[in-house]
Amino acid sequence: MEKVFHLKAHGTTFQREVVAGITTFLTMAYILAVNPDMLSSIGNGMTFEAVFTGTVIASAIATLVMAFTANLPIALAPGMGLNAFFTYTVVGSLGCSWQLALTAVFLEGIVFIILSLFKVREAIINAIPINLRKAVAVGIGLFIALIGFANAGIVIGKTEPVIGLVDNITSGAPLLALLGLIIMVVLFTLKVPGSILLGIIITAIIGIPFGITEVPPNWSPVRMPAAPLFFQFDFTLEKLLTFKFFIIFFSFLFVDIFDTVGTLVGVTTQAGLIDKNGKIPRVKQALLSDAVGTVAGASLGTSTVTSYVESAAGVAAGGRTGLTSFVTAILFLLALFFTPFFLLIPKAATAPALIMVGYLMLKPVTSIDFIDPTEGIPAFLAIIMMPFAYSIADGIVYGILAYVILKVAANKLKDISAITWILFIIFLLRFVLK
Repeated sequence: MEKVFHLKAHGTTFQREVVAGITTFLTMAYILAVNPDMLSSIGNGMTFEAVFTGTVIASAIATLVMAFTANLPIALAPGMGLNAFFTYTVVGSLGCSWQLALTAVFLEGIVFIILSLFKVREAIINAIPINLRKAVAVGIGLFIALIGFANAGIVIGKTEPVIGLVDNITSGAPLLALLGLIIMVVLFTLKVPGSILLGIIITAIIGIPFGITEVPPNWSPVRMPAAPLFFQFDFTLEKLLTFKFFIIFFSFLFVDIFDTVGTLVGVTTQAGLIDKNGKIPRVKQALLSDAVGTVAGASLGTSTVTSYVESAAGVAAGGRTGLTSFVTAILFLLALFFTPFFLLIPKAATAPALIMVGYLMLKPVTSIDFIDPTEGIPAFLAIIMMPFAYSIADGIVYGILAYVILKVAANKLKDISAITWILFIIFLLRFVLK
């Protein structure tokens, strides 16, 4: 393990990495239930069981590539938001078949591999100004904390105000999540190893008498996996050579690239893995991991695979190397046969972990230059738009747009790199052509 993952050089241990890998898995295991449920609503042969198997295997493949090529504690799985776009927009609103949607995802993954091999995506990451990179980490923290509060049922969407507390937080899932958060905060404050993982497990156990953690009658811990949807593509030229397909393809491409960039920047910043120039180590391999995962996922019948912000939970538990990702990938594969175990863990038990991680990821905000408005305002917009727009990508978009506009206004053109200018133009076109 030492030769492969260089644990000592990263100041970590085998035991700590294992705990971190388990923690990451538990905080993102919900995708193994949510993604198949969402995509199987399409019907027409796309079943829950088949999508579940595809989701598990694609997640494991991408995470293993991350572990052994990039040696980073980042796990991958079909992305939330991208699966909703796949289901409700591409297939629902635009009326495409799920086979054509999978074709768009597959081709997007091929393009990603090419961009990754030629370091185009790496150049995009390095072109993001340092204060914006720090802001991305903070914004992701707020974003996943919001996910945690929403998953717990503590906050809900309202007409007036737009978001607010649920009417009753002293019962059911909200109360269980609050108890879990208290347990997790106390364990973390006392520096108990694996505090986040222990908090999840304890909360899930407490949820049994609450009726939140449900143990079904005749419950069995083992279930054989179903076959995935192998290579269900539609390469009909009449469908591919259309403006509609181009929009679908570009949308997948755009959202995935910036969700991945944002996650990599945020999680590696939280882990203290970036160098003195703010660059991510082995970023080429990291970007290639999600590109390979996307191709594998499409081939197995699931939507775009991307790096997960929930990896920050594993980082908070001490994960610093690819061993964390390796453990997570093994647990994904085990989930093929032992799905009843992780399906018992309710969202109210994993939600406190996301809230805790949100706190931990706020640290870079103290080093952002808010005195200079040309640095501080773009950083602020990047931070605040992620939770408000419910999108990491949109946070980056508004941050870059504000950065260029304010630097031009202040006559600080030398601060704007060529790639930042290109991104600015692309983002403007995105709004114009929307």
